[in-house]
Amino acid sequence: MRRLVMAVAVAGISVGPLAAQTTAPTGGTMPEADPADVSSTDAIVTALYASISGAAGEARNWDRFRSLFIPEAKLIPSFVRPNNAKAEALVWAVDEYIEQAGAQLEENGFFEREISNVEERFEGIAHRFSTYDSRRTPDGDIIAKGINSIQLMWDGERWWIVNIFWRGVGPGDEIPARYWNQKG
Repeated sequence: MRRLVMAVAVAGISVGPLAAQTTAPTGGTMPEADPADVSSTDAIVTALYASISGAAGEARNWDRFRSLFIPEAKLIPSFVRPNNAKAEALVWAVDEYIEQAGAQLEENGFFEREISNVEERFEGIAHRFSTYDSRRTPDGDIIAKGINSIQLMWDGERWWIVNIFWRGVGPGDEIPARYWNQKG
């Protein structure tokens, strides 16, 4: 029996259940998405916010999160450090985002929601400025707000997130009125 276990390990064969995989339009694979999560731009953005949101101590469904993106997607926060007028950005792959931000989201509680959006489309591409606010609990005080610039792709069967580039606003900064569109 020990030889069989070692042979399986050396061969790289998994003996546990594998998450269903799907091929992205770029050729790589990601966990298979719930069709309801990727049927429209509204659905995929809702799934995006839901997958990172949850109470303190609550594990996130990171396979659900991964399933929304092409494998090569980037998540790019931009910011200006105090006492520095020059903007900076970090560039993370999907798994790097999970590694860098995931534990903090789960440990402290984090709820982010879209409060407004402006979307443009051409053929199978969409760009969405998604105005958001973030809280530690669903009804708690706002701890952050800003805009996620989300690039999306329709492959003929489903929507994919290609990249997210975002900027939070600080005290004294305002989100321009054109990014508030009466979304409930």
